[in-house]
Amino acid sequence: MSCDKDAETRHTLDCFRDRLKRLIQVEPLLDLLHFLEPDRKDRIKAKFREEGNISAATLLIDEIIHSKNCEQGWSRELVTALETVGCKHAAKYVLNSPPEPTEEAENDSCVRLIDLLQLTLVNMKTADVCAHCRVMGLLTQEDQENILKLIENQGNIGGARLLLKRLVKNEAGWFSKFLQALEDTEHHELVRELRGEPCNEDGEAHKSSPVTDKEFHQAATALCEHSIEELEWCGLLVDYCDVFISCLDSHSDGTHSLQKEHKRDIVLRDYQMEVARPALEEKNIIICLPTGSGKTRVAVYITKEHLEKRTQMGQPGKVVVLVNKVPLVEQHYKAEFGRFLKHQYSVERVSGASQLKISFPQIIEQNDIIICTAQILENSLAKAKNGDEDGIKLSQFTLMVIDECHHTKKGGVYNHIMIRYLKQKHQNQLLKKQDKSPVPLPQILGLTASPGVGGAMSQQRAEEHILQICANLDAFTIKTKTFEEEEAKTPFKRIARAEERKEDPFGDVIKKIMDEIHEHADLKPLCEPGIQNYEQWVVQKEQNAAKEENQKVRVCAEHLRQYNEALHQSNTIRMSDAFRFLDKYHNEELKTKSIADEEGTVTITDTERFLFTLFKDNKAKLQELMGKPQYENNSLAQLKTNILKEFSTRERARGIIFTRTRLSAIALCQWIQENPKFDEVGVSASYLIGGGDQSVVKPMTAAEQKDVLNKFRDGQINLLIATTVAEEGLDIAECNFVIRYCLVTNEIAMIQARGRGRAEDSSYTLVAEAGSGVAERESVNEYREKMMSKAIAKVCKMNRADYEKKIREFQMQAIMEEKVKIKKKQQKGMMKEPPSKISLSCRQCSVFVCSGEDIEKIENMHHVNVTTQFSKLITVRENASLQERLLDYETNGVIACKNCGQQWGSMMLYKSIECPCLHIKNFVVTYGSKKKTFSKWSELPIKFPAFDYTQHADLLVEDSGEEEDMETD
Repeated sequence: MSCDKDAETRHTLDCFRDRLKRLIQVEPLLDLLHFLEPDRKDRIKAKFREEGNISAATLLIDEIIHSKNCEQGWSRELVTALETVGCKHAAKYVLNSPPEPTEEAENDSCVRLIDLLQLTLVNMKTADVCAHCRVMGLLTQEDQENILKLIENQGNIGGARLLLKRLVKNEAGWFSKFLQALEDTEHHELVRELRGEPCNEDGEAHKSSPVTDKEFHQAATALCEHSIEELEWCGLLVDYCDVFISCLDSHSDGTHSLQKEHKRDIVLRDYQMEVARPALEEKNIIICLPTGSGKTRVAVYITKEHLEKRTQMGQPGKVVVLVNKVPLVEQHYKAEFGRFLKHQYSVERVSGASQLKISFPQIIEQNDIIICTAQILENSLAKAKNGDEDGIKLSQFTLMVIDECHHTKKGGVYNHIMIRYLKQKHQNQLLKKQDKSPVPLPQILGLTASPGVGGAMSQQRAEEHILQICANLDAFTIKTKTFEEEEAKTPFKRIARAEERKEDPFGDVIKKIMDEIHEHADLKPLCEPGIQNYEQWVVQKEQNAAKEENQKVRVCAEHLRQYNEALHQSNTIRMSDAFRFLDKYHNEELKTKSIADEEGTVTITDTERFLFTLFKDNKAKLQELMGKPQYENNSLAQLKTNILKEFSTRERARGIIFTRTRLSAIALCQWIQENPKFDEVGVSASYLIGGGDQSVVKPMTAAEQKDVLNKFRDGQINLLIATTVAEEGLDIAECNFVIRYCLVTNEIAMIQARGRGRAEDSSYTLVAEAGSGVAERESVNEYREKMMSKAIAKVCKMNRADYEKKIREFQMQAIMEEKVKIKKKQQKGMMKEPPSKISLSCRQCSVFVCSGEDIEKIENMHHVNVTTQFSKLITVRENASLQERLLDYETNGVIACKNCGQQWGSMMLYKSIECPCLHIKNFVVTYGSKKKTFSKWSELPIKFPAFDYTQHADLLVEDSGEEEDMETD
């Protein structure tokens, strides 16, 4: 009898599969289906993560229908499970007791109405409505917990969406109860909206008796003049909505206007629509448009069209927007994607600065559009590759937008993601040949203002670079636009050359000090101090001296680096800024040498004493010279002239000055703020620097950057002094002048910086000292820009077959290079030596630190030494700039060598255990008979063991127990 019942249930499932796949809640149901084998459940769960509930429910039904190993009585278990998780409506279909056709049609009408008015309904007080629906039996306890959790993590709207999704899976009669729940929670406007009641002249709805499900169905059918029974469920909603909106408008005199207010139209200009067209045809493309011409707006439009098209086809759609800087995540959400699409789709942003309390895969699953930093996506893709449940796959997305896509090149995180894409694309071609289903891949949309030429010296190389970028992004084409009609808006460009310094006594004193150091350490530089080549030479000397344990040369080389930086500063900013930099460095070094502990003071070597005395002896002379303005560099005077001119000749001046270093950005800002001449013409300045950690200058936090940009946008600040962080991507208000101060990099940076001057009658000025080579390098960049434009035009006109052949060649080359790289990495991993093969010594004083056997790894990332012997070698001091909160650990301070004061790393508090964390760059590694220096632990072919938390925690407990016993005695 049971076998007959099971066979009948299989037939019923097959008959009602289209209805059931929309009524079954797969995730909670699977836990209660014990008749399904674990591997079948895993397949269904994977489908749920990748394609959503409906696809997973379809697979579940197929698995049950075609399974031959189910235990007898499984059908009863299925029905009980459906009822337990709140899918009673689905349970009735499984029992072959569907509602009457008229009742079913009434329920369908209610479901469609909820979907139609969702943009209005998501603004309800979700927690209150959820509680009432739970009391009325419309939600299970698990439903309520999930909704409240979503409210906590994603806000009210996210919770409301889940509540509505869950409500419509109830059996017929739920609509009236839902209306009652809204009434009880004082959502009177929403109730009137759902009932379709017209408003009187005072804006109040006419009093009427509650509308039942049946009455609503009759009204909807009469208005729309459609027979619901004739329409197929899967293609019903979109067509019905258009008709129903018009009917509601004519019937209720515009009661649906609230929803219309939420919608924001995206109107593209002709050139924007032209570049978007291939993407709207589902082709992978790169859009190359100048800064300020609306690339991101085009991407928003393509995203909207993409999701709408997939909805119409009854297919799930999911979009990921990738950026390469944390501030861009919030910017794209607020200014573009969230602004235009959040009322229609669920949009979420994720970055390292996010405070979301749920995992990245859950965010992917629960949202339509996800904006995130590329590294977060790459980390999750890597986890999936390693079999981690917390990973995700590219197949979960249907569109991938890559901002600033010119960074998709070797070694970049964008390229790592796209290599995964290309490998799967190649694999799909093999699957098709085997008549197997290919793995779905997302459509690719790349955005850039300038792909550059990659250092090409010829037109042919420039074209190859553009083709390489197209291949990396699997682009069908690259779309651009020549703005002939808008040439007048291109900033007026000029080069302001400053005369070379005739006298530089301040620099001469610094060079004299450097010569004395050269003589003391017997060093013979290959070039003049003050330039980049000297910097490279002295860095190499320091590394070699550290390996040779030549502390005299090593410490001299370190001081020479600081003097070389001071020379550069005196050539670009004030002499007083250069002096303060040197004075601060020497004071901090002296401080590390003067920290007393229970065993005495840190040792100062004869060389260090010589260096400190040398600076002290010349300090007064430097202070005297820095107070004489006639010796300041002429570049600063030229910059002053240009700033005053811009603010004196423009009605409302707003500009950006780009400079090379963070130090110079801060110093230039101080110079402007302290000079009354700038105040007289209305200059209000602030600096904008990057957020990455540096030892010399404290970085700006994302909040500080945002605050400065908001003030600049509002007009409280009208002059930004910025490093290259402001050149690319960040949404900075229109400027009418841009100055690059003694700074030239490549053609991409030049185009990005110039693009900041978007206002009418804007100017772009390069301030450079005559003979410095800066102006000449700018001319090279201009030539490369022309090469780039010609290369893009040539690529766009290529024969389709030739283009595709080139793209395939580049892609196969990239795949092969990746395979070789992985093989080498695997071989390197197999060749990894035991930790006993190495030992560490202090980079400064060469004192023995520890054996590799004493080092353990936390979270496969942080290298720590928690031995008692090591704790005797270090001193711990505070470092405010390193205070940061992470997941399970905190960085509390700096650990340094007790012998010489050299910084060794940081002190971490990991799950209540203090763990000294070592930075490999601060040590010399003895590897066999050789001594080497490394900048990253990953460069060291040693396999360190994972940190044994339990063992160390037990030891701490034992130690504390012994101390307590001693106190008792």
